Order: sequence, then structure tokens, then C-alpha cells
Amino acid sequence: MQRTNLDRSGTRVAKSSSRKAGAPSVKDLQALLRSAGLRSTTPRIAVLEYFHSHGGQNSHAEIFDALEDRGFDRATIYRILMDLAEAKILSRGDLGDHVWRFELRKGVNGVEHTDEHPHFVCVDCGEVSCLPGVSIRLDGASKAPKAVAKKKVEVQLKGRCDNCA
Repeated sequence: MQRTNLDRSGTRVAKSSSRKAGAPSVKDLQALLRSAGLRSTTPRIAVLEYFHSHGGQNSHAEIFDALEDRGFDRATIYRILMDLAEAKILSRGDLGDHVWRFELRKGVNGVEHTDEHPHFVCVDCGEVSCLPGVSIRLDGASKAPKAVAKKKVEVQLKGRCDNCA
């Protein structure tokens, strides 16, 4: 089954879709890496191209599968993902299934993605979608951990997506 995501406008986009119009140039991606203090390498550029083209949350396995034909090994892709997350270009999250998923946090051409939004996870197919513009209000959280008051928490809604409902 093909998994899908929502793009920034809320439109469903297939993960295997081709490169989006207006995708950043290699020069722009190199500048992004260098501004974060990272060397510009072919595998890092490939990973950033993937995130700019596909968006959404992607696991290490999904990214490796997409880039495997370019000759990159699993360990290289994993190290790149960790480096980009540490440099705050990607964000890293766990949906409760012990699989780290990565999402573009800071890209080129003004692409910004904050952690302050909930995600929807389909309990049948595993599709993960951003819910931009959706806010969650917590009432009676006086005895909750300090992270709740500081709004440093991840909110996930689970249910069946439109395709599985």
C-alpha cells in the first residue's frame, strides 16, 4: 500500500511522488549545510533533496530505500540523519512504535517547520500526517509535568485515515 502525507497546504501527496516544482538547487542545499557548520557531501545533498521533494515524516528505512540505488549504505544515511537533526535542519520524533521519524525543520527558500503542531497517525496503514493549523488546548494541567506548561510536548492523534475509514 502506498503511504501518503500532507504537504504544507494540507494537500495529500504520495511519498513516491516526483520532485516538486521549485525544488531547491544543489547550491542552495550546500549553503544550508554550510550555514549549519556541516560539510556539503553528495549523500547529505541527496538526503536534503529527498526531504524537500517528499516532505512529511520519514523513517531511516524509508529514506534508505529511496536512496539505495544511489549507492549509499544504511550507516551513512543514519549518520546523516543524526547530524542533520543535531544541526536542527531536521526534527526527530518517535510515534510510540520505537521508530525514529525525521521531518524537515529548516530548509531553503523559507521552508520552516515547527514542532508546535499535532500529527495524525493512522492505526491501520501507519500513515503520518501533519495537522497544520490545528491547536490542542489542555485544561486542568496543574499537576502535569513542567514540559506541558512549557509546551514542550508532542501531540499525536490516532485513528483511521480517509483511505482506511
